[in-house]
Amino acid sequence: MSSPSILVRPSPNTPPQNRVLYRIYLAYRALLAAVFLLLLVIPTTSQLVGALNTLQYLGTALVFLASCILLLITVPRQWQRSNTFLVLLFAFDIMAIITLADASGGMSSGLPLLLAIAAAASAVLISNRTLATLVAALAVLAVLSDTIRLISLGHLGIADLFPAGLLGLLLFAVSTLVQIIAARLGRAEALAQARTSDLYTLQRLNEQIVQSMQAGILLVDPEERVRIMNQAASAMLMPDRPAAMEQGRDLNEYSAELCRRLRDFRATGIQARGPFRIHPEGLELVPRFRRLDNGDAEAQTLVFLEDYSPVAQHAQSLKLGSLGRLTASIAHEIRNPLGAISHAAQLLDESPQADAGDRRLLGIITTNSQRVNEIVESVLQISRREPPRPELLTLADWLPGYLDRYRAASAPAPRVALDAGSGLRVEFDPENLERVLNNLIDNALRHAAERTGRRECSLYAHADATGTQVLLDVLDAGEGVAPEDEARLFEPFFSRSKGGSGMGLYLCRELCELNNANLVYHPTETGETCFRIAMARQAVTG
Repeated sequence: MSSPSILVRPSPNTPPQNRVLYRIYLAYRALLAAVFLLLLVIPTTSQLVGALNTLQYLGTALVFLASCILLLITVPRQWQRSNTFLVLLFAFDIMAIITLADASGGMSSGLPLLLAIAAAASAVLISNRTLATLVAALAVLAVLSDTIRLISLGHLGIADLFPAGLLGLLLFAVSTLVQIIAARLGRAEALAQARTSDLYTLQRLNEQIVQSMQAGILLVDPEERVRIMNQAASAMLMPDRPAAMEQGRDLNEYSAELCRRLRDFRATGIQARGPFRIHPEGLELVPRFRRLDNGDAEAQTLVFLEDYSPVAQHAQSLKLGSLGRLTASIAHEIRNPLGAISHAAQLLDESPQADAGDRRLLGIITTNSQRVNEIVESVLQISRREPPRPELLTLADWLPGYLDRYRAASAPAPRVALDAGSGLRVEFDPENLERVLNNLIDNALRHAAERTGRRECSLYAHADATGTQVLLDVLDAGEGVAPEDEARLFEPFFSRSKGGSGMGLYLCRELCELNNANLVYHPTETGETCFRIAMARQAVTG
């Protein structure tokens, strides 16, 4: 399809078909009144009308014109749907036409033929078929009565009754046929309106279903412009702007990676299954593509975006469960020999026979035994971790108390600045959040001291641009992370620090993901190192 179809909602305020026809008939009456007067005024046609009684013709034409003006200006709408009013209107028109014909010579003038239009219009506008037939009968009686009157006055001959009778039959035939056709057209119109209403309802239902779907849906044309986008896709790609503003933009404006994958799909037909992120703090998304035709490369494409986070969390829980079972099985096998080695090294270090070289070697053994023990303890923390017990935390109230506890447990007390906006509430396990912040602040203080000699850092809690997420930044003035190390920053056992186990940041990210949060490395424009925790913002009630 080249563009989305649009259905106009049927409105109860839309004029019905009969009202439109009524207005057309009024316009016809106005035009007919003007023609009546012009026929009398123009010298070449004045002999055709009003031959028997010019004054009668002129007066009737003026009254007919005045009635047109009154009907166009003053008649209420509810009268236009009244059968009684319509019968009176057509009766008036029949009398006016017959009066004009009487002043012009009756059947010989040809004016009575205009009654066929009045009969046809009455058959369409009057919903009661009996009343419509009554109007046709009234027209027939008027024609016959006027013909008999003119014959009695000597203006017509007895032979003129034959065309008058034929005209009467014609009027009945026209009325009957138009009534049948109007009835069928009315049923067809009612059926069409019902189908239109059903289609509109179905379209609205489809729109509601698409808009309420958790998966993001985009319709992309061959020029890579986004034609349709539902709310979920807008929240995934551009959460700071409403979906209505995103129609007609290039797909590359949202994500160069998504655009590249679409091009690969159109060229090869192969779906790329790996997840990707629109923003460093954004969701992990998995795209699926589907052409809207039989394989034409220049066709529109439906793009389905699915949030990969639930799958990743489930896989993470499976991974942690497997890791827990593995560490439980090897913990004793490692810690018992490790404890024996460490204890033997301490005994040898206390022996009076050990010289300086032996004690240096024993120090290496003790140091590395402690390091291995820390690694084992870090791994065991993963296997022993219980499911989180989230609570609603107001960061402006919770963070000062946490920092007091942290400073009290540190010697000497570090300098940690805090800037937390009001009204920022998140759902997080307090114990998990404390462990994450302990690790991040320890790293921040250590790296800041290595560069500046001062153990200081800062915490900054604020809402994102959309107001739907709370961002908690841990900032320090350290050297930062080398670009080549950013991809491996959260891998287990990866560390550039001397004596580091490489498990701290890995454990922090695991704890954040268990609490439906995300931990990313986000250096600032001013050169500060920043580790950011992105959490869903909870509404403040009561």
